[in-house]
Amino acid sequence: MVKDLLTLLAGFLSALLFFLSTIGIKLDWFTEDSISAFIWLLSAFITLVVNIYAVYKNTYVLTKKARIQKEELEKRGLK
Repeated sequence: MVKDLLTLLAGFLSALLFFLSTIGIKLDWFTEDSISAFIWLLSAFITLVVNIYAVYKNTYVLTKKARIQKEELEKRGLK
């Protein structure tokens, strides 16, 4: 789903680039290369956020609730 949203965003930015060029507006920093770089950066950022969240949710030492859960699992022999 995230990949689809990034593809749509890249398509929108490309369409905006072509629209601006047809009406005579030229921005030196707004090129296909900058759009591609922005999409890659956004993709990497989203991946980083998802991974940080996964580590946070699956690590037992970060929150008090998680430590209690770990202790209960160990008592029952499930961990």
